[in-house]
Amino acid sequence: MAIAQLGRLLGQHSRIALDTSIFMYQLQAHPKYVAFTEAVFTWLEKPKAQGVTSTITMTELLVQPYRARDQQRADEIYGLLSTFPNLSWVSPSLEIADSAAQVRAKYALRTPDALQAATALRSLATALITNDSSFRSVAGIQVVILDDMI
Repeated sequence: MAIAQLGRLLGQHSRIALDTSIFMYQLQAHPKYVAFTEAVFTWLEKPKAQGVTSTITMTELLVQPYRARDQQRADEIYGLLSTFPNLSWVSPSLEIADSAAQVRAKYALRTPDALQAATALRSLATALITNDSSFRSVAGIQVVILDDMI
């Protein structure tokens, strides 16, 4: 039921922003969330789908392999995700930095989360998929929290 709900939601949007947790759950095949993340990444492979995330996501994803001195894993993650179809990686520009500061001030988000939200808003995404309830209050975008779907 919940996966079908996510599928319907994905069908309502052409550009969706993805928070780091979605990538982490997929890469780790997290038993509680992998069915949801599989649906998201399958949707991304469709021709009209557009996903967006901040380059902050890549930073967060590569910390663990680098900490473990696992260059091969870091290369695998970078290679897979940097070339994933219909997924845009957006670097923090001055405009995004300014928007992130405004988001952080208004919603008391941590800087990485404010950058994710600002990237989503500046990229004209109409939904943000995350599992972080701190995004719930961000206006101007539909925030989808995985735990709310379970």
